[in-house]
Amino acid sequence: MEQSDPRRDLLLRLLGAALARVDGRRCAREALRAEAGSTLTGPVWMAAVGKAAPAMALGAYDSLGERVARSLIITRDDHAPPELLARSGMELIASSHPVPDERSLAAGARLLEWVESLPAGVQPLFLISGGASSLVEVLREPHTLADLESFTARELAAGTAIGELNARRIALSRIKGGRLTARLRGRAARALFVSDVPGDDPGLIGSGLLGPSSEGPDRVQRTLIASVEQAVAGAAEAARERGLSVHAPPQRFDGDAVRLAARFAHELRLSSSAVCAWGGESTVQLPPHPGRGGRNQHLALAAARLIAGQADLLLLAAGTDGTDGVTEDAGALVDADSCARVALGGLDVDTCLKGANSASALAASGDLLHLGPTGTNVGDLVIGLKLTREEAARLPAPPRSGAPARML
Repeated sequence: MEQSDPRRDLLLRLLGAALARVDGRRCAREALRAEAGSTLTGPVWMAAVGKAAPAMALGAYDSLGERVARSLIITRDDHAPPELLARSGMELIASSHPVPDERSLAAGARLLEWVESLPAGVQPLFLISGGASSLVEVLREPHTLADLESFTARELAAGTAIGELNARRIALSRIKGGRLTARLRGRAARALFVSDVPGDDPGLIGSGLLGPSSEGPDRVQRTLIASVEQAVAGAAEAARERGLSVHAPPQRFDGDAVRLAARFAHELRLSSSAVCAWGGESTVQLPPHPGRGGRNQHLALAAARLIAGQADLLLLAAGTDGTDGVTEDAGALVDADSCARVALGGLDVDTCLKGANSASALAASGDLLHLGPTGTNVGDLVIGLKLTREEAARLPAPPRSGAPARML
C-alpha cells in the first residue's frame, strides 16, 4: 500500500470530523453550559458509566468546575486520561467489555451503593454511554456470573443486534431497564446520554441503566447529546467544505455485515456523489472457532472483494469508540488493491471471511485503523469515496477546523 495516496488522508479527515462532532467531552460541556446553571446549581455528585464516560466527565468538569464535589467513573481499562485521574474526589473503576466478568458485578454493586448513599444536599448527575451494559451489572436471582458470561458470549456470537441484545439484558438485571432510576425514589436528577442504539431510546442506552422507571416517581431530566446521525453529519459537512458532493441517507443501517458491504459498494459505485456516508451497526454471525476481527473489519474486507480493481473506489468502516469486536483496532480502510495485498501476504480473503479472521487479512494488506479511545461511542461509521488520485490531489486544502489525519 502506498501511504502517499491523498484519498486515504481525506477519508481519515472525514472520520476525524465525524468523531469531533460527537466527542463526549465537547458534547457534555456544551449541553451543561447551555443550561446556564438552571438545573445544577448546588454541589454535584456525578456518576459516569460507559466507554465515553471519561470524556463526558471531563466535559462536565469543564462546565461545572468545583461544583462537582464527588465523581464515580466506570469505564474500560486504559480509557481514563491522566487529566481525569488528577481530579480530586474522583473514584475510577475499570471494568470488562464486551463480555462482563466479576469486575462488572463489583462495579454494579458500587454504583448501586453510590446511588443509595447520595447525601440529601447534593444534586445527582449521570453520564451514560454505550458499553455500560457490560461494564456494570447487579444480577437478579437466581442468575449467576456464569449465566451472564455465557448469555453474552452466545448473543455476540449469534450476531444479535444491539437494541435487541440490550432488551434481553434487562431481564437479567436488578439495575437496568429503569430499575436504578427507581432507586432514586423520586429524587430529581440530571442524565446525559451518548447513544449507540437505534432510536436513541434512553430505555435501551446502556440497557436502560438510567432509563425511565415504571416502579415509582421518576424525576430524571434526560438529554441525548450525541448520536450516529450527528457523526454522519460531521463527515458530510467536512466533505462539502472540500467541495465534494455527498450522499448521506438518514436511516441507520443494521443487519449482516457481508450483505451491507454489498449494498454500500453498490451504492458507492452507482452514486453521482463523491462521498457516501452511512451510520449504524452491522452484525456478524461467528463460526464455532472464529479468528480475530470485528464487525467493521469484516464489513471492510467483504467490501474490498467488491471494489477490487476499481481504482477510484475506497471504503472506510470504523467503530466510533475506537474498538471493533475483541480487537484494539477500530476497523479498516480498503481500496481497489486491498485484496491483492492480502494475497501477497499469503492469505485468502474468502477463507478469512468464512473464518471471521478479517483482522489477519487486513493486517497483511496494511489496512487496519487504530484510533485508541476516542471519547465517544455512537455506533459505527462507513464512509465511501469515489475519486481518482488525481482528482483528490487537486482538492483545496482542508479548512483550519479540519480534523488532522491522526489515525492509521
